[in-house]
Amino acid sequence: MAVTGRNLLGLDPDELSCCVSCGLCLSTCPTFRVSGEEAKSPRGRIAAMRLVSEGAAVTESFLEVISSCVMCRACETACPSSVHFGSLMEDTRASLAATTVPWWQTLAYKTLERPRLLRLLTGMGAVAQRLHLIPPALESRLSLPRLAVRQEPLTPTGSDVWLFTGCVMDAWQRPVHAAVIAVLSAMGFGVALPGAGAACCGALHSHAGLTSRAVTLAGRVMSAFPGDAPVLVDSAGCGAQLRDYGRLVGTDEAARFSARVHDVHEWLAARADLLPPVKAGAGPLTVAVQDPCHLRHVQKCHLPVRKVLSPYASVVELDDDGVCCGAGGAYSALRPEMARAIRQAKLSAIDAAAPDVVASANPGCSLWLAGGGAKVEHPMVLVAQRAGLV
Repeated sequence: MAVTGRNLLGLDPDELSCCVSCGLCLSTCPTFRVSGEEAKSPRGRIAAMRLVSEGAAVTESFLEVISSCVMCRACETACPSSVHFGSLMEDTRASLAATTVPWWQTLAYKTLERPRLLRLLTGMGAVAQRLHLIPPALESRLSLPRLAVRQEPLTPTGSDVWLFTGCVMDAWQRPVHAAVIAVLSAMGFGVALPGAGAACCGALHSHAGLTSRAVTLAGRVMSAFPGDAPVLVDSAGCGAQLRDYGRLVGTDEAARFSARVHDVHEWLAARADLLPPVKAGAGPLTVAVQDPCHLRHVQKCHLPVRKVLSPYASVVELDDDGVCCGAGGAYSALRPEMARAIRQAKLSAIDAAAPDVVASANPGCSLWLAGGGAKVEHPMVLVAQRAGLV
Protein backbone atom coordinates (compact mmCIF):
# COMPACT_ATOMS: atom_id res chain seq x y z
CA MET A 1 0.00 0.00 0.00
CA ALA A 2 1.28 3.46 -0.84
CA VAL A 3 2.55 5.59 2.02
CA THR A 4 0.25 8.57 2.56
CA GLY A 5 1.44 12.16 2.59
CA ARG A 6 0.57 12.49 6.26
CA ASN A 7 3.16 9.82 7.03
CA LEU A 8 5.90 10.93 4.66
CA LEU A 9 5.81 14.69 3.93
CA GLY A 10 3.29 15.71 6.53
CA LEU A 11 0.84 16.86 3.85
CA ASP A 12 -2.92 16.50 3.81
CA PRO A 13 -3.87 14.34 0.78
CA ASP A 14 -7.11 16.31 0.45
CA GLU A 15 -5.11 19.54 0.08
CA LEU A 16 -2.95 17.96 -2.61
CA SER A 17 -5.99 16.73 -4.50
CA CYS A 18 -7.43 20.27 -4.70
CA CYS A 19 -5.05 21.05 -7.58
CA VAL A 20 -6.72 20.11 -10.87
CA SER A 21 -3.68 21.00 -13.00
CA CYS A 22 -5.62 23.62 -14.96
CA GLY A 23 -2.50 25.69 -15.61
CA LEU A 24 -3.96 29.10 -14.73
CA CYS A 25 -1.08 29.54 -12.29
CA LEU A 26 1.64 29.20 -14.92
CA SER A 27 1.71 32.79 -16.13
CA THR A 28 2.00 34.09 -12.56
CA CYS A 29 4.82 31.78 -11.46
CA PRO A 30 8.20 33.55 -11.70
CA THR A 31 10.29 30.39 -11.87
CA PHE A 32 8.15 28.90 -14.64
CA ARG A 33 8.21 32.19 -16.57
CA VAL A 34 12.00 32.22 -16.46
CA SER A 35 12.76 28.49 -16.87
CA GLY A 36 9.80 27.25 -18.94
CA GLU A 37 10.07 23.98 -16.98
CA GLU A 38 6.84 22.31 -15.93
CA ALA A 39 8.57 20.93 -12.82
CA LYS A 40 9.25 24.50 -11.70
CA SER A 41 5.61 25.51 -11.83
CA PRO A 42 3.08 25.26 -8.98
CA ARG A 43 1.23 22.32 -10.52
CA GLY A 44 4.54 20.61 -11.29
CA ARG A 45 5.64 20.98 -7.69
CA ILE A 46 2.31 19.66 -6.40
CA ALA A 47 2.62 16.67 -8.76
CA ALA A 48 6.06 15.97 -7.29
CA MET A 49 4.67 16.26 -3.76
CA ARG A 50 1.97 13.72 -4.63
CA LEU A 51 4.51 11.24 -5.95
CA VAL A 52 6.70 11.46 -2.86
CA SER A 53 3.66 11.35 -0.56
CA GLU A 54 2.62 8.12 -2.30
CA GLY A 55 5.98 6.49 -1.69
CA ALA A 56 8.40 7.75 -4.36
CA ALA A 57 11.94 8.44 -3.20
CA VAL A 58 13.10 11.91 -2.20
CA THR A 59 15.67 12.52 -4.95
CA GLU A 60 17.98 15.40 -5.76
CA SER A 61 15.61 16.42 -8.55
CA PHE A 62 12.73 16.55 -6.07
CA LEU A 63 14.77 18.71 -3.70
CA GLU A 64 15.64 21.00 -6.61
CA VAL A 65 11.97 21.36 -7.52
CA ILE A 66 11.06 22.29 -3.94
CA SER A 67 14.01 24.57 -3.19
CA SER A 68 13.67 26.52 -6.45
CA CYS A 69 10.28 27.97 -5.44
CA VAL A 70 10.39 31.67 -4.48
CA MET A 71 7.33 31.24 -2.22
CA CYS A 72 5.71 34.33 -3.77
CA ARG A 73 2.26 32.63 -3.66
CA ALA A 74 1.05 34.43 -6.76
CA CYS A 75 -0.34 31.04 -7.80
CA GLU A 76 -2.80 31.23 -4.91
CA THR A 77 -4.27 34.43 -6.30
CA ALA A 78 -4.63 32.83 -9.74
CA CYS A 79 -5.92 29.45 -8.55
CA PRO A 80 -9.67 28.82 -9.11
CA SER A 81 -9.55 25.85 -6.71
CA SER A 82 -8.11 27.85 -3.76
CA VAL A 83 -5.13 25.53 -3.35
CA HIS A 84 -3.15 26.50 -0.23
CA PHE A 85 0.16 26.24 -2.03
CA GLY A 86 2.13 28.25 0.52
CA SER A 87 1.13 25.94 3.36
CA LEU A 88 1.89 22.85 1.26
CA MET A 89 5.34 24.21 0.46
CA GLU A 90 6.12 25.19 4.05
CA ASP A 91 4.99 21.78 5.34
CA THR A 92 7.07 20.00 2.70
CA ARG A 93 10.15 22.01 3.56
CA ALA A 94 9.54 21.41 7.26
CA SER A 95 9.57 17.65 6.70
CA LEU A 96 12.90 17.94 4.88
CA ALA A 97 14.57 20.68 6.94
CA ALA A 98 16.66 18.38 9.11
CA THR A 99 18.68 17.28 6.08
CA THR A 100 18.29 20.19 3.66
CA VAL A 101 18.89 23.37 5.71
CA PRO A 102 22.68 23.86 6.03
CA TRP A 103 24.23 24.83 9.35
CA TRP A 104 25.29 28.25 8.11
CA GLN A 105 21.72 29.13 7.14
CA THR A 106 20.48 28.16 10.58
CA LEU A 107 23.28 30.23 12.14
CA ALA A 108 22.41 33.23 9.98
CA TYR A 109 18.78 33.02 11.05
CA LYS A 110 19.81 32.86 14.71
CA THR A 111 21.65 36.15 14.17
CA LEU A 112 18.36 37.77 13.14
CA GLU A 113 16.92 36.84 16.53
CA ARG A 114 19.60 38.82 18.41
CA PRO A 115 19.23 42.56 17.82
CA ARG A 116 22.44 43.58 19.58
CA LEU A 117 24.48 41.11 17.59
CA LEU A 118 22.76 42.14 14.36
CA ARG A 119 23.44 45.82 15.09
CA LEU A 120 27.09 45.01 15.87
CA LEU A 121 27.53 43.06 12.64
CA THR A 122 25.75 45.82 10.71
CA GLY A 123 28.14 48.42 12.12
CA MET A 124 31.13 46.23 11.29
CA GLY A 125 29.75 45.75 7.80
CA ALA A 126 29.35 49.52 7.40
CA VAL A 127 32.99 50.07 8.31
CA ALA A 128 34.07 47.26 5.99
CA GLN A 129 32.10 48.86 3.14
CA ARG A 130 33.86 52.17 3.63
CA LEU A 131 37.23 50.45 3.67
CA HIS A 132 36.27 48.45 0.54
CA LEU A 133 36.85 45.16 2.34
CA ILE A 134 33.68 43.39 1.19
CA PRO A 135 34.10 41.57 -2.15
CA PRO A 136 31.72 43.08 -4.73
CA ALA A 137 30.40 39.61 -5.62
CA LEU A 138 29.40 38.97 -1.99
CA GLU A 139 27.85 42.43 -1.63
CA SER A 140 25.84 41.83 -4.80
CA ARG A 141 24.73 38.35 -3.77
CA LEU A 142 23.51 39.60 -0.38
CA SER A 143 22.06 42.76 -1.98
CA LEU A 144 23.64 44.86 0.75
CA PRO A 145 22.57 48.50 0.98
CA ARG A 146 24.83 51.27 2.17
CA LEU A 147 24.90 50.27 5.83
CA ALA A 148 24.81 52.90 8.56
CA VAL A 149 27.76 53.09 10.93
CA ARG A 150 25.43 54.55 13.55
CA GLN A 151 21.67 54.37 13.80
CA GLU A 152 19.52 57.22 15.10
CA PRO A 153 17.36 55.79 17.89
CA LEU A 154 13.61 55.62 17.44
CA THR A 155 11.50 57.51 19.97
CA PRO A 156 8.07 56.28 21.07
CA THR A 157 5.40 58.98 20.95
CA GLY A 158 2.38 57.41 22.64
CA SER A 159 0.26 54.29 22.88
CA ASP A 160 -2.43 54.51 20.20
CA VAL A 161 -0.68 51.93 18.01
CA TRP A 162 2.33 49.65 18.16
CA LEU A 163 4.97 49.63 15.42
CA PHE A 164 6.62 46.29 14.69
CA THR A 165 10.31 47.02 14.03
CA GLY A 166 11.76 43.57 13.27
CA CYS A 167 15.30 42.51 12.50
CA VAL A 168 16.78 43.41 9.09
CA MET A 169 14.18 46.13 8.65
CA ASP A 170 15.36 47.86 11.80
CA ALA A 171 19.06 47.22 11.28
CA TRP A 172 19.22 48.23 7.61
CA GLN A 173 16.15 50.40 6.97
CA ARG A 174 15.41 52.18 10.23
CA PRO A 175 14.66 55.47 8.39
CA VAL A 176 11.47 53.75 7.17
CA HIS A 177 10.33 53.31 10.78
CA ALA A 178 11.22 56.94 11.49
CA ALA A 179 9.12 58.03 8.51
CA VAL A 180 6.14 55.97 9.73
CA ILE A 181 6.38 57.50 13.20
CA ALA A 182 6.62 61.00 11.70
CA VAL A 183 3.53 60.51 9.52
CA LEU A 184 1.48 58.94 12.33
CA SER A 185 2.52 61.73 14.72
CA ALA A 186 1.47 64.37 12.17
CA MET A 187 -1.93 62.64 12.02
CA GLY A 188 -2.26 62.78 15.80
CA PHE A 189 -1.48 59.15 16.67
CA GLY A 190 1.02 58.09 19.31
CA VAL A 191 3.33 55.19 18.49
CA ALA A 192 4.61 52.60 20.98
CA LEU A 193 7.71 50.49 20.31
CA PRO A 194 8.21 46.87 21.41
CA GLY A 195 11.12 45.43 23.31
CA ALA A 196 13.78 42.99 22.13
CA GLY A 197 11.30 40.10 22.12
CA ALA A 198 9.93 41.39 18.82
CA ALA A 199 13.32 41.27 17.14
CA CYS A 200 12.36 38.65 14.54
CA CYS A 201 8.95 37.50 13.29
CA GLY A 202 10.19 34.10 12.06
CA ALA A 203 9.17 34.54 8.42
CA LEU A 204 12.46 33.27 7.00
CA HIS A 205 12.39 30.35 9.41
CA SER A 206 8.91 29.38 8.18
CA HIS A 207 9.93 29.64 4.53
CA ALA A 208 12.92 27.37 5.16
CA GLY A 209 10.83 24.79 6.98
CA LEU A 210 12.17 25.60 10.47
CA THR A 211 8.64 25.59 11.82
CA SER A 212 9.30 24.82 15.48
CA ARG A 213 11.70 27.75 15.72
CA ALA A 214 9.17 30.00 13.97
CA VAL A 215 6.56 29.03 16.58
CA THR A 216 9.00 29.90 19.38
CA LEU A 217 9.67 33.30 17.86
CA ALA A 218 5.94 33.88 17.43
CA GLY A 219 5.51 33.41 21.17
CA ARG A 220 8.20 36.00 21.88
CA VAL A 221 6.69 38.48 19.46
CA MET A 222 3.19 38.18 20.86
CA SER A 223 4.50 38.75 24.40
CA ALA A 224 6.19 41.97 23.25
CA PHE A 225 2.84 43.59 22.36
CA PRO A 226 0.64 43.57 25.49
CA GLY A 227 -2.82 45.08 25.45
CA ASP A 228 -5.14 45.36 22.50
CA ALA A 229 -3.77 48.32 20.51
CA PRO A 230 -3.31 47.74 16.76
CA VAL A 231 0.08 46.41 15.67
CA LEU A 232 1.20 48.19 12.49
CA VAL A 233 3.81 46.65 10.19
CA ASP A 234 5.75 48.43 7.43
CA SER A 235 7.43 45.29 6.06
CA ALA A 236 5.18 43.14 3.85
CA GLY A 237 6.90 39.86 4.65
CA CYS A 238 6.80 40.46 8.39
CA GLY A 239 3.16 41.52 8.23
CA ALA A 240 2.19 38.34 6.39
CA GLN A 241 3.96 36.24 9.01
CA LEU A 242 2.38 38.02 11.98
CA ARG A 243 -1.05 37.72 10.42
CA ASP A 244 -0.46 33.97 10.01
CA TYR A 245 0.33 33.32 13.68
CA GLY A 246 -3.19 32.04 14.24
CA ARG A 247 -2.59 29.19 11.78
CA LEU A 248 1.09 28.72 12.65
CA VAL A 249 0.70 28.55 16.42
CA GLY A 250 -2.85 27.22 16.42
CA THR A 251 -4.12 28.88 19.61
CA ASP A 252 -6.92 31.34 20.31
CA GLU A 253 -4.36 33.77 21.72
CA ALA A 254 -2.40 33.67 18.46
CA ALA A 255 -5.57 34.18 16.43
CA ARG A 256 -6.49 37.21 18.53
CA PHE A 257 -3.03 38.64 18.08
CA SER A 258 -3.12 38.15 14.31
CA ALA A 259 -6.41 40.04 14.21
CA ARG A 260 -4.63 43.06 15.74
CA VAL A 261 -2.01 43.17 12.99
CA HIS A 262 -2.38 45.61 10.09
CA ASP A 263 -0.15 46.64 7.25
CA VAL A 264 0.59 50.31 7.88
CA HIS A 265 -0.80 51.37 4.48
CA GLU A 266 -4.00 49.43 5.08
CA TRP A 267 -4.46 51.16 8.43
CA LEU A 268 -3.67 54.62 7.02
CA ALA A 269 -5.90 54.19 3.96
CA ALA A 270 -8.89 53.86 6.28
CA ARG A 271 -7.90 57.24 7.75
CA ALA A 272 -6.73 58.92 4.55
CA ASP A 273 -8.55 62.17 5.39
CA LEU A 274 -6.05 62.69 8.22
CA LEU A 275 -2.92 62.33 6.09
CA PRO A 276 -0.66 65.41 6.23
CA PRO A 277 -0.77 67.74 3.19
CA VAL A 278 1.90 67.93 0.53
CA LYS A 279 4.50 70.53 1.46
CA ALA A 280 4.43 73.81 -0.42
CA GLY A 281 6.59 73.89 -3.51
CA ALA A 282 6.78 70.12 -3.97
CA GLY A 283 7.22 69.41 -7.67
CA PRO A 284 5.58 66.59 -9.64
CA LEU A 285 6.64 63.02 -8.91
CA THR A 286 5.81 59.82 -10.81
CA VAL A 287 5.91 56.64 -8.75
CA ALA A 288 5.68 53.05 -10.00
CA VAL A 289 4.38 50.70 -7.32
CA GLN A 290 6.06 47.32 -7.09
CA ASP A 291 3.85 45.11 -4.98
CA PRO A 292 5.73 42.80 -2.61
CA CYS A 293 4.23 39.35 -3.07
CA HIS A 294 3.37 38.95 0.60
CA LEU A 295 1.44 42.21 0.51
CA ARG A 296 -0.49 41.46 -2.69
CA HIS A 297 -0.98 37.71 -2.66
CA VAL A 298 -0.97 36.89 1.06
CA GLN A 299 -2.27 39.96 2.89
CA LYS A 300 -4.40 41.06 -0.09
CA CYS A 301 -3.90 44.72 0.78
CA HIS A 302 -1.80 46.19 -2.03
CA LEU A 303 -4.44 48.70 -3.11
CA PRO A 304 -4.11 50.77 0.09
CA VAL A 305 -0.51 51.56 -0.91
CA ARG A 306 -1.86 53.36 -3.95
CA LYS A 307 -4.51 55.17 -1.91
CA VAL A 308 -1.91 56.43 0.56
CA LEU A 309 0.53 57.50 -2.18
CA SER A 310 -1.98 59.12 -4.53
CA PRO A 311 -2.20 62.49 -2.71
CA TYR A 312 1.57 62.85 -2.96
CA ALA A 313 2.50 61.55 -6.41
CA SER A 314 1.24 60.33 -9.76
CA VAL A 315 1.05 56.55 -9.44
CA VAL A 316 1.72 54.35 -12.47
CA GLU A 317 1.41 50.58 -12.77
CA LEU A 318 3.90 48.07 -14.11
CA ASP A 319 2.89 45.90 -17.07
CA ASP A 320 3.82 42.75 -15.13
CA ASP A 321 1.77 43.83 -12.13
CA GLY A 322 1.62 41.10 -9.48
CA VAL A 323 4.68 39.15 -10.66
CA CYS A 324 7.53 38.52 -8.21
CA CYS A 325 10.78 40.52 -8.36
CA GLY A 326 12.91 37.52 -7.34
CA ALA A 327 13.93 38.65 -3.85
CA GLY A 328 11.88 36.08 -1.95
CA GLY A 329 13.32 36.73 1.52
CA ALA A 330 16.60 34.81 1.50
CA TYR A 331 15.93 33.40 -1.99
CA SER A 332 18.13 35.92 -3.81
CA ALA A 333 21.10 34.89 -1.62
CA LEU A 334 20.39 31.15 -1.82
CA ARG A 335 19.43 30.99 -5.54
CA PRO A 336 21.17 34.02 -7.08
CA GLU A 337 21.08 32.93 -10.74
CA MET A 338 17.34 32.28 -10.83
CA ALA A 339 16.67 35.37 -8.71
CA ARG A 340 18.66 37.59 -11.08
CA ALA A 341 16.78 36.24 -14.09
CA ILE A 342 13.46 37.01 -12.38
CA ARG A 343 14.71 40.45 -11.37
CA GLN A 344 15.73 41.32 -14.91
CA ALA A 345 12.17 40.86 -16.10
CA LYS A 346 10.95 43.18 -13.35
CA LEU A 347 13.61 45.78 -14.19
CA SER A 348 12.48 45.71 -17.82
CA ALA A 349 8.92 46.44 -16.69
CA ILE A 350 10.17 49.32 -14.55
CA ASP A 351 12.14 50.75 -17.47
CA ALA A 352 9.02 50.60 -19.65
CA ALA A 353 7.01 52.56 -17.05
CA ALA A 354 9.81 55.17 -16.74
CA PRO A 355 8.94 56.41 -13.22
CA ASP A 356 10.95 58.87 -11.16
CA VAL A 357 11.09 56.30 -8.38
CA VAL A 358 9.79 52.82 -7.52
CA ALA A 359 7.83 52.34 -4.30
CA SER A 360 8.17 48.96 -2.59
CA ALA A 361 6.93 48.13 0.90
CA ASN A 362 9.30 45.26 1.71
CA PRO A 363 13.01 45.40 2.58
CA GLY A 364 13.96 42.34 0.53
CA CYS A 365 12.25 43.64 -2.61
CA SER A 366 13.58 47.18 -2.30
CA LEU A 367 17.17 46.08 -1.64
CA TRP A 368 17.07 43.50 -4.43
CA LEU A 369 15.70 45.94 -7.00
CA ALA A 370 18.12 48.66 -5.91
CA GLY A 371 20.93 46.15 -6.34
CA GLY A 372 19.82 45.84 -9.97
CA GLY A 373 20.05 49.58 -10.53
CA ALA A 374 16.48 50.76 -9.80
CA LYS A 375 15.81 53.82 -7.66
CA VAL A 376 13.60 52.47 -4.88
CA GLU A 377 12.01 54.00 -1.78
CA HIS A 378 9.54 52.71 0.76
CA PRO A 379 6.08 54.26 0.21
CA MET A 380 6.06 55.72 3.72
CA VAL A 381 9.41 57.43 3.14
CA LEU A 382 7.97 59.04 0.02
CA VAL A 383 4.91 60.21 1.97
CA ALA A 384 7.05 61.67 4.76
CA GLN A 385 9.35 63.39 2.26
CA ARG A 386 6.50 64.87 0.22
CA ALA A 387 4.82 66.08 3.40
CA GLY A 388 8.07 67.72 4.57
CA LEU A 389 8.30 65.56 7.70
CA VAL A 390 11.79 64.14 7.14
